[in-house]
Amino acid sequence: MTDSPRTKPEVEFYEGPEPSDLVIIDIEEGTGAEAQAGSTVDVHYLGVDFESGEEFDSSWSRGQSINFPLASLIKGWQEGIPGMKVGGRRQLIAPPHLAYGPAGGGHRLSGRTLTFVIDLLGVK
Repeated sequence: MTDSPRTKPEVEFYEGPEPSDLVIIDIEEGTGAEAQAGSTVDVHYLGVDFESGEEFDSSWSRGQSINFPLASLIKGWQEGIPGMKVGGRRQLIAPPHLAYGPAGGGHRLSGRTLTFVIDLLGVK
């Protein structure tokens, strides 16, 4: 596991209507290796509900980053992390079709637009 010198992010409120497409906002540009579509990424992340701003998941709260092949993550991450460089922090706003699917899809977050702040710590 890598340790990020950063602290848990605050999610900036997104001005405007709930997006229907993926929104990618670079908060801080990284200078390390670039994530590719087939990469395994080591990330710290915070996830909040777009509408309520309520946190639903955070690696920060567990005190350790996570390692995942991008291909096994939600579409919003598969589309929103490639091109990001190690050391960067990026905000993604993923509408339901890029997150956990439409309402009634069986996941507790189905039908929700989700906002993530992701710190890219490593790429394999």
